[in-house]
Amino acid sequence: MRNKILLVEDTADLSLIISETLSECGYDVVAAYDGKDGLAKFIMEKPDIVVADVMMPKLDGFDMARKIRSISPNVPLLFLTAKSGIDDVEKGFEIGANDYLRKPFELRELVVRIKALLRKGSNIDAVDAIYVIGKYIFNPGKQILTFDGLEIELSNIEVRLLEPIAANIGKTVSATDLMIAVWGRDEISNRNSLHGFIHKLRRVLRHDPSVAIINQRGFGYMLVVR
Repeated sequence: MRNKILLVEDTADLSLIISETLSECGYDVVAAYDGKDGLAKFIMEKPDIVVADVMMPKLDGFDMARKIRSISPNVPLLFLTAKSGIDDVEKGFEIGANDYLRKPFELRELVVRIKALLRKGSNIDAVDAIYVIGKYIFNPGKQILTFDGLEIELSNIEVRLLEPIAANIGKTVSATDLMIAVWGRDEISNRNSLHGFIHKLRRVLRHDPSVAIINQRGFGYMLVVR
């Protein structure tokens, strides 16, 4: 059965090129040219994955993604963005994007990213790993950290950072691996953002003094439970 891709891209020429490439790779492609049309086609077509530009008329990619996430928390969502700044990328991940590509991009890389997201999405019904971190219980699938009966909702980025270090308590996870887990690449511009989100996680974990995220200078971070 062929996977169905919803492509939401307002530049007609680029949309045509991407659609033809994905069709040649064996995908069924549904094209929309603005966020409002994209949302309507998402509801009607029920695609397996959404590939969407950020800057679009009528309804931008972020607003469209918020509405899609309220309907389907699990459908893979890949953003395309022409902006070079990290702010838009972070905003996209906070909304619930699974990946992003900066324009201009190689079509081959887009196909690789789509394949990876579809493989991950095919296992969405699998039992999510649950992590015990001191007095906390971390459920990455639900994006919830529970402490003494209190549920703390985590952002998409916080989950992407906490899961690899929670899976390796007492071991250092490299900063490079963490940046790739969140932003798909290791770039200087991402390092300050990484430090900022680690600081947020430390604040979330402050209720249990036995839990700490230690900075291994020059390498990465270690989650410890004393």
